[in-house]
Amino acid sequence: MFTDGVTPPRIAHSEWQDTNQRHLMDAVAWVADCLRLHAAGRGPNPAPFPSSPPDSTLARITELFGLSPFERSVLMLCAGMELDGEFPSLCAHAQQDAARPYPTFGLALAAFPDAHWSALAPAAPLRFWRLIEVGGGVSLVASPLRLDERILHFLAGVYHLDEHLTGYIAAERAAEALLPTQATLVDAIVRALMQWAASEAELPAIQLVGDDEDSRRAVAAAVCERLGLGLFTMPAAALPTTPHELDALVRLWQREAMLSGAALLLDCDELDAMDATRTLAVALFAERAGGLLFLSVQERQRLKRRVLVSYEVKKPDAAEQQALWEQTLGRAAPLLNGHLQHITTQFNLNAGAIRSVCVRIGPALADVHTAQDVRRLGAALWDSCREQARPRLEDLAQRVHVLADWDDLILPPAPVAALREIALQVRQRATVYGRWGFAERSNRGLGVSALFVGASGVGKTMAAEVLANELALDLYKIDLSQVVSKYIGETEKNLRRVFDAAEEGGAILLFDEADALFGKRSEVKDSHDRYANIEVSYLLQRMEAYSGLAILTTNMKSALDTAFLRRIRFIVHFPFPDAAQRAAIWRRIFPPETPTQDLQPEKLAQLNVAGGNIRNIALAAAFLAAEDASPVTMRHILRAAHGEYAKIEKTLTGEEVRGWS
Repeated sequence: MFTDGVTPPRIAHSEWQDTNQRHLMDAVAWVADCLRLHAAGRGPNPAPFPSSPPDSTLARITELFGLSPFERSVLMLCAGMELDGEFPSLCAHAQQDAARPYPTFGLALAAFPDAHWSALAPAAPLRFWRLIEVGGGVSLVASPLRLDERILHFLAGVYHLDEHLTGYIAAERAAEALLPTQATLVDAIVRALMQWAASEAELPAIQLVGDDEDSRRAVAAAVCERLGLGLFTMPAAALPTTPHELDALVRLWQREAMLSGAALLLDCDELDAMDATRTLAVALFAERAGGLLFLSVQERQRLKRRVLVSYEVKKPDAAEQQALWEQTLGRAAPLLNGHLQHITTQFNLNAGAIRSVCVRIGPALADVHTAQDVRRLGAALWDSCREQARPRLEDLAQRVHVLADWDDLILPPAPVAALREIALQVRQRATVYGRWGFAERSNRGLGVSALFVGASGVGKTMAAEVLANELALDLYKIDLSQVVSKYIGETEKNLRRVFDAAEEGGAILLFDEADALFGKRSEVKDSHDRYANIEVSYLLQRMEAYSGLAILTTNMKSALDTAFLRRIRFIVHFPFPDAAQRAAIWRRIFPPETPTQDLQPEKLAQLNVAGGNIRNIALAAAFLAAEDASPVTMRHILRAAHGEYAKIEKTLTGEEVRGWS
């Protein structure tokens, strides 16, 4: 079936082509003689069919599809029409009908030795594998026959992917250098497949399970390289769902696999688990398609009518990522000191992503001499790692454009100190978990979880921005109040995608309105309640295992389950700002470019609203002033305050605007 990477020596390609073409034309000439003898009424050709070497395309196709001598003759009759310009007239003369200058089964049955009717059956190789095409006619034996184009190219020794498959499959790139853990896995899969092949049993489907698609593809490509096979990939979402179309695709792929000596990797990453019709199509295809088939999945699948052997494919671990960085960066790697360990602690990238990052920063690698150059290179690596992971998260969560820094936070000392400690712990993970060995003693995630508690507008989101700015990480916001309703039936899948993508990019996850989902878990009254509770448990589990910084915000700490609170490392309280803090906010709220006139922060601080409301009022006042073509004044702020208070359904009291006029 295949050998463990052992291929017999081949003669030079050009010499093989010449030899193959000569044997092919010898077979065509034999068929032409059969037609002439039949036209002359002199019976079947007494000469034997020309012999061909085992590596000729005709010998291979005869063996691959189990053709009888008569079926081989029919195949070459159709090939002659494409390869010899005399054949149309030969066919017409042999059939004594100038209107039939084409091959038919009737002609083949009459002209060739060892003829048998079973060759015409739909289940016989010629028609089952679509080696020939049967045109329309008054009867089967009188219908025109034509050689399939893919078979023609194969016989001629020209590789050409079947055009009917081009919309479904694509050739996978050659296997790249494997990491140690991947090489060990490839050895195990190859050994298992060789044992199956030796037993002459049907090969099992190989299920590669893991979060990293690139690693799964690399393992499949390496297995095929070891076995002397090519590899094609097909997205599972592209499979047809009608029985007729699916059966046709299975046959076309099986034929292609035999002709090209290839395996197939069925990529199930984009498969919708809730799409029962498509999921069934995947199972039917995997069960019917012969040869070596890989299922590339994030979650294990099941097959009923074919053995399915699963292997877990893990992402490169921290040590392997460090080695990849060093290998790819070359001479620049030793100059980076602790930068690489810091990067591998914060970012969880696969081999392809690491190579992409290094290609992107290529110019920076060329000129590293001074300490400043090293810092510049480290910063370029860091920023490129952030960019590498963004596409996976962009469709799943809202990336926050980070502007705020520590000076923008108007908070009491206690929450500021807690925020600085959060930043410290994230920044020093490489030291504590890596060099100091704490990672070996933890069976949970190596990240930091925090709960920000406070009323709307008191600075919780701004604090998350400050942390992202301080740590040079992306900040993504997920509205938990919409998670279950938006992804009903697929919540776990989408949450998993968020966390997996965030793990790769070291992103900070900000789950807004946590009390909407993490409240006191409800009494189960129906299936929806039961499902929601399952989703809450899953999210808690993923948060616990997450290696990055996950922040949740809530307006009401009392609404949260105590079991959830125990899993949070930091709980930061954001108090409602007092008058002095509101005055400080007002002093900083307008950009330096904004013209203002006679603003009094102490009097503006009498507005008993949070910082978020103050920003809304300031922005509305700026628009009012721009319309008046004047600086922002107390009068504009008063008008804006009336609008903001109406929006939040609050009464603007006389005490709050005392002394403004």
